Amino acid sequence: MALTESTMVELGSPAPDFNLPDTNGNHISLNNFKSETLVVIFTCNHCPYAKAVEDRLITLGNDFKGKTDFVLISSNDVANYPEDSPAKMAEKHKSKGYPFPYLFDETQEVAKEYSAVCTPDIFLYNKKRNLEYRGRLDDNWQQPHNVTREELRMAIDSVLSGNEIDFKQVPSMGCNIKWK
Repeated sequence: MALTESTMVELGSPAPDFNLPDTNGNHISLNNFKSETLVVIFTCNHCPYAKAVEDRLITLGNDFKGKTDFVLISSNDVANYPEDSPAKMAEKHKSKGYPFPYLFDETQEVAKEYSAVCTPDIFLYNKKRNLEYRGRLDDNWQQPHNVTREELRMAIDSVLSGNEIDFKQVPSMGCNIKWK
């Protein structure tokens, strides 16, 4: 596990398109998402950082249902990290009751297009699919009961209200994406 911080892609950047299989074998693209905002999260099954925030992401997905779309994408090398395989992703999607699709980026091209480098790596896009926020979920990945700032929630609320995000965006951090 190599601790890696997100690259903090330039705000205003357009969301790269993708067409990836979900855990049911259906292909999902950027155009499938119609809500006012879209959260794209690069994650995986095995990373302790991703596991630590998983339930909070599920809560956010449920809280913003109908207003914000969420999509999880795993880009890890499954040959060396079999826990991140599509079959294991499907098990996790079902057992955790994800309220959003979980996609597999086998070629790792989508992760590269997004400049994603860690799990979780979080990107929030507005209705025009321009980047408004890239950063951490909150201020305490390890201890959910000690969170004092839910930064992704704050960012979503700001964008949905038509306001600028008026706080410093702190990089997300986690395991590095497992490149082939």
